[in-house]
Amino acid sequence: MRTMEWAARSEHLRGVPRKMMFMAVGAFAKAVANLLNTTTVYNLETLIRLVRHRSPGVPLLTVSNHMSTLDDPVMWGLKDFPTTDAKLGRWVLAAEDICFRNPVLSYLFRVGKCIPITRGGGIYQEHMNEALDRLIDGAWLHTFPEGKVCQEDAPIRRLKWGTASLIARAPVTPIVLPIVHCGFEKISSPVGANTMNAASRWFHKDLIHRTGRSYIPHSTSAATSEVHSELRVSF
Repeated sequence: MRTMEWAARSEHLRGVPRKMMFMAVGAFAKAVANLLNTTTVYNLETLIRLVRHRSPGVPLLTVSNHMSTLDDPVMWGLKDFPTTDAKLGRWVLAAEDICFRNPVLSYLFRVGKCIPITRGGGIYQEHMNEALDRLIDGAWLHTFPEGKVCQEDAPIRRLKWGTASLIARAPVTPIVLPIVHCGFEKISSPVGANTMNAASRWFHKDLIHRTGRSYIPHSTSAATSEVHSELRVSF
């Protein structure tokens, strides 16, 4: 059973809740990335081109490291990026135990095109099938292949198998676009931080967003292990 799948449909209440969500969250993301902090961006034109102008029916799969719970949506709050456009907006895999803890949060995240993923639920859990459906639709899907927030001094930790399995199972080979960012952990307050310290973290930080080279996996018929290795190399 898919959690509140009805709220994730584009026709839900004629799409009004989704549009409002993307406008509000998009404005927040742009304020954090551009007004409160300084974001240095590399190769944004590739991301914009693939979001706006890829061939109909061809899915886009962006993957990135995971530095904080604010990575999404702040990493999309870049200048000239269509952050507030609900139709162009990404679908994203989100941790069920964090984003879907109660009916209200579940509804809001569902309206925001988030797909709940159960940690340890395996690559064939029902919501991974939903993510696969989005690729079949030719949509844009974003994943954090590390599977959790990782702030260790390393480029990227061990990748989980879920993202590779989606690529291998997709009937139409998705365009894969790796993204690496840093600095986002500086603006995400740790649990238990007092109000003053939490507020001070939102200002005057240097953020970096680097879009890599897109690639098309050799074949969706390849073994998941082969796709997984190729994904690792792309980072």
